[in-house]
Amino acid sequence: MDKIDHALSFADQVSRDHRQLTLLRDHLGWMQKNSPWYRELFRKLGIEATDVRSVNDLSHLPLTGKDDLAAHNRQFLAVDLEDVVDICQTSGTTGAPVTVWQTENDLQRLACNESLALTTAGIDCDDRVLIGAALDRGFMAGLAYFLGLRRIGATSLRLGSGQPALVAEAIRTHRPNVLLGVPSLLLALARKMSSQGLEPASLGVEKLICIGEPVRSQDLSLAPLGIALQESWGARVLGTYASTEMATSFADCVSGCGGHLLPELVVVEIVDDSGSPVPNGEPGEVVATPLGIEGMPLLRYRTGDIASLHTTPCACGRLTPRLGPILGRRAQMLKVRGVTLFPAAIGHVLQELAGIEGYYIEVEQDFDLSDRVRVVAGCTRSEMTADWVAAEIAGKVRVRPEVMLVSPEEILTRTVNPERRKPQTFFDYRHCQGEKNRSL
Repeated sequence: MDKIDHALSFADQVSRDHRQLTLLRDHLGWMQKNSPWYRELFRKLGIEATDVRSVNDLSHLPLTGKDDLAAHNRQFLAVDLEDVVDICQTSGTTGAPVTVWQTENDLQRLACNESLALTTAGIDCDDRVLIGAALDRGFMAGLAYFLGLRRIGATSLRLGSGQPALVAEAIRTHRPNVLLGVPSLLLALARKMSSQGLEPASLGVEKLICIGEPVRSQDLSLAPLGIALQESWGARVLGTYASTEMATSFADCVSGCGGHLLPELVVVEIVDDSGSPVPNGEPGEVVATPLGIEGMPLLRYRTGDIASLHTTPCACGRLTPRLGPILGRRAQMLKVRGVTLFPAAIGHVLQELAGIEGYYIEVEQDFDLSDRVRVVAGCTRSEMTADWVAAEIAGKVRVRPEVMLVSPEEILTRTVNPERRKPQTFFDYRHCQGEKNRSL
């Protein structure tokens, strides 16, 4: 087992749980004393930080939602403004951007988190890593990856993802052996390079660290997107999960069995709609309490993401729980004529179809309270028809959506926005009929 993991995952379950509880109680004490939001919330509910005597007691405490952060942002600030050294903003993928305030200690924690996560994925000081995530526009991700790689001692190429030609040239020139980026963009880059006569698998890339989109299916095998990436680059594909608000990320180890939690940095719960824990291994909403944060400490933060937690020992030997792939976002759940599904299920079908390159999904609410789903897919085969694609989708997910086939270039025009960290493939018009200006 990795030395860092050995030192920080605690020798056995008992000592690991005890250490996490100590850190959790410190975290709750800090927020009750210094966060105006939680101090007032605890007072109203008659809660004391010392009431928590086990990690399981968290389920009795209130949840924090993104709407709370957006509407009362400054009240979550738990330090004086002069102690803030970095101001981040979420990308606004699922609503208005949220400001995250960080102290110097928070930045050190961010670097520690990312070095642990990337080390879990097998990155070491000999690697040359191309960072395909923005360091500008107030985003946390690119900064976190750079700080983590710097702590590991690996070499970084800070290219971002906004200029594919520049990224391709850097790969040709500097020959990174690891690419870190959004998987759909890495796949589009590979296809673009292939169309120009340059075979991506010949460039020496050994590993793809995928961010922002799942590359595994619920059974932890590679999803169609992950398989396509593996075949295109001839590289090992590993997934990660993170969010700006919790300033914590989890990465697959080389066994590819889900993202390993870092118990010294975060407590993760999987809950139902009421906030109660779901049975072990069942899917539910990911709720995170990040530990050791000074600037904007959070309690039971609702990520809106649906996933399962795996608690059996990993094939790599680590005993820490693992987060499975994100099945979808709670707000994006579709209900079509009695069938409930997430947009990602449709995406998985499309990713398996040869000749489909990229897609987006639009949803409106029909008069009978059933969602009306429209799939727009990029097609490279003239013999493929929209009816055939719709039938393929229906055969896998029991829902037959309206399908429209366009060029892959048209898909990119709609889904890729330089102001966003990852492609936008889901457009939800259920709550703004006639306006069509709200998207997720």
